[in-house]
Amino acid sequence: MKKDSCYRVSFFIQKTTNQMKYLKTISLIAIGFFALYFVIDRALPYFTKFGFEQFSDYYWPNKWWLVGHLMGGMTAILIGPFQLSKTFRNRYLKTHRLMGKVYIISIIIGSLCAMYMSFTVARQVNFPWCISLFFLALPWLVSVLMAYRMIRLKRIQQHREWMIRSYVITFAFVLFRVLDESYIMRSIMDTFEERAPTCIWLAWSIPLFFTEVILQWNKKK
Repeated sequence: MKKDSCYRVSFFIQKTTNQMKYLKTISLIAIGFFALYFVIDRALPYFTKFGFEQFSDYYWPNKWWLVGHLMGGMTAILIGPFQLSKTFRNRYLKTHRLMGKVYIISIIIGSLCAMYMSFTVARQVNFPWCISLFFLALPWLVSVLMAYRMIRLKRIQQHREWMIRSYVITFAFVLFRVLDESYIMRSIMDTFEERAPTCIWLAWSIPLFFTEVILQWNKKK
């Protein structure tokens, strides 16, 4: 009877573990496709239709800073799901390391360009928009630098956690567009000037909060 109970518990644990692996895989695939759609629909037109009409007078004077931001952001958001996949990491470790370097460099470029635009381009909207953009770009940069720092110190678990935080912030640019264009937000706040700063804060702070809860939930130390 005791052996049978132990077998059932072991089987249940193994089954639950496998289900969690499948759930993680499906989630990463879904995130990857959503990121790809965002890049094709929102970012690529700035390259395929490069010109004043696409950039408008809002971005055109600082177009190269926007190009740097978009290139860095696009690269990071597409690479991220592969970097977070344990299966991909285990099978293609050298590729994982190379893509990790590209990911870090992409975010450094994208975040620095975003910081510059937060106090140049964003000033055309209002000061809250400047501040909200800057404090999205800052943790975006810091999180990836912390991930790099941890891997240099060979603290693998901490490196993985900072990579997760980094990608959550990277994905905030997608969530911002979803929130900004949602019926609920537009019904509450009519104008972009009023709505945008709120959407920016919601797009990264709330997901990062729940990510941190999940990361810390089962820690023993």
